[in-house]
Amino acid sequence: MSRRRRSLLINGLLVVVLLGAGVAGYLVFFGSTGSAQTTTARTAAAANRDVSEVVTASGTVQSSFSAAASFGTSGTVTEVDVKVGDTVTKGQQLAKLDPTQAQLQVDIAQGNVDAALAKGTGTTALLTAYRQAQLALKQAQDALAATTLTAPGDGTITSITGAVGQKVGSGSTSTNNSSTSSTTTSTTTTSGFVVVTDLKNLVVHANVSESDVSKLKGDQAATVTVNAMATQPIQAKVTQVDLTPTTSNNVVQYGVTLTLTEPPAGLRPGQSASVEVTVNSATNVLAVPAAAVQTVSGQSSVQVMENGAETRKTVEIGVRGDQYVEIKSGLTAGEEVVLPQVTTSTNQNRTGQQQGGNFPGTGGGNRNGGFGGTGTGR
Repeated sequence: MSRRRRSLLINGLLVVVLLGAGVAGYLVFFGSTGSAQTTTARTAAAANRDVSEVVTASGTVQSSFSAAASFGTSGTVTEVDVKVGDTVTKGQQLAKLDPTQAQLQVDIAQGNVDAALAKGTGTTALLTAYRQAQLALKQAQDALAATTLTAPGDGTITSITGAVGQKVGSGSTSTNNSSTSSTTTSTTTTSGFVVVTDLKNLVVHANVSESDVSKLKGDQAATVTVNAMATQPIQAKVTQVDLTPTTSNNVVQYGVTLTLTEPPAGLRPGQSASVEVTVNSATNVLAVPAAAVQTVSGQSSVQVMENGAETRKTVEIGVRGDQYVEIKSGLTAGEEVVLPQVTTSTNQNRTGQQQGGNFPGTGGGNRNGGFGGTGTGR
């Protein structure tokens, strides 16, 4: 064999040896590093406790009464008797229009009534003329009264859109009353000459899903948390559940109104809030974690640990809360129910070296020039 061929053979063998050594080294350093899955059996003892079922929703703080009041006739504003922030009572004068023309119409209508009455009402034609004159007088008197704008309810002036000297047209007063279960109209707060809002008797209006609305009824206790006052939960109660839903993006929801027991100072209409309504509760009853209960076709059961083995038992449940479920029969206090298993993944490294994407000696260590940490618990 020539020297050249012998040299090539030796070099080939050296390459094979080096590759084998590299693979072996990789296995030594990194082969033992892997993801070990540990499955831990968890149990919890059935014990007596309080259980509550709640319905959650989001909503906003609203006034129980708000009205946008406008003049009932056209004219020029001569008086504005209130300012934003003033507290008013129902019927209080807020503003006035120039009554000159309206008063003239009343005087003319009154004269027509007097003239018709002087002619008598002995015939059908005379009686009809007299009644028409009376109707015209009533309309003129109403127009004169409409030149004075009064408060539609008790509250605080929250908006004034007019001023003295401004010419206005006739409009209507739109009212939103959230404190009763009667039909309400939408409030057009931007179109009124003056807006009156009750800032003392505030309510929360929330929307609940169609699957939860059947659980709600009047006087149920609730807790309201206003986002701007997260540390001050407010006690409340359900006062109204809407009979008709609203639908948005194929999601059906029902409106719910809640009155606040003691509204904190600084609460304002329009603030967002979260609501928890207690729809069912039980005190000092046998209960297990909700995760332990499985319900199929209306039948509930739990896995129980007995003598180191798992046994399934049928149970009768009562109040079903998010965390715990009441057990009416089928279990006794102290029995250990099996909870869903939790699988954890742990990276193991026998050499205590940090994992790297390179073979040893090729720069796979950390940036500080060495291998550090075990890399466990990821």
